[in-house]
Amino acid sequence: MILNLSNFLVSGILAIMLFFSFTIAPIIFKSLDEKNARNFIRNIFPYYYFINLILSILVIIFFVSMNFYGLNFYLILSVAILFAFSQFILMPMINKFRDNNETKKFNYTHGVSVVINIIQMVFLVIILI
Repeated sequence: MILNLSNFLVSGILAIMLFFSFTIAPIIFKSLDEKNARNFIRNIFPYYYFINLILSILVIIFFVSMNFYGLNFYLILSVAILFAFSQFILMPMINKFRDNNETKKFNYTHGVSVVINIIQMVFLVIILI
């Protein structure tokens, strides 16, 4: 039962990430002018990271309650840590670099956030197989 719930939550995290990355973000930049798109992204990303962080922590709690400390435990732990890092460290840096017109630093940190997202999605797929 708990394992099924864990798989459901992992699937949910992956679905949120895929939907946001391939549907929401592109539509935002096609539908809104740059200023409003930026404002919207800054407001939605904290929710994106927070919801996924909470769901990841729930999976960790379920694994701990089952005394399951295999590969999947460490993968979901990594996913959660990366969500926390992205929300509390990386996003503020990205916003600061964008606000200060530090294009190279913005591009680098944004690129790091994209790579982190891809790594997280790969980890989630591995957990599900």
